[in-house]
Amino acid sequence: MEKKYLSKIIASDNEGLQMISACCAGAEVVVKDIKYLKKNKVFLLFLKRNKIETENESKKINSICKFDFVDRVKSKNIKQEYVDQKLELITIDYLKNNDNYEISLIFTNNVYITLSTEIIEVTLDDQNN
Repeated sequence: MEKKYLSKIIASDNEGLQMISACCAGAEVVVKDIKYLKKNKVFLLFLKRNKIETENESKKINSICKFDFVDRVKSKNIKQEYVDQKLELITIDYLKNNDNYEISLIFTNNVYITLSTEIIEVTLDDQNN
């Protein structure tokens, strides 16, 4: 019998962010599943990823990657009107910029989303199928 458990990874530093990045590498994201809730300073990314933390790496799982304390979001080469466009996430990286962090979501085809945040607070939460 296969164990069914949902994982949740919380990152508050570079090490945690790298772990989330590794789990999300190659994940599929649809443009309409990218949300920025400006009032709440929350950026949400709904993604379908390979569950690499178990032996069954071929298993796809739906996850939500949530970034808190986001002040600004910039995107490059994303056409918002193409709501069904699929993007493939390559990595999540960050730069320290004075007192802020610039978290970069880097996708294939030269697509970028940059989040400006005061602190690193990222949660990767698996969803039921």
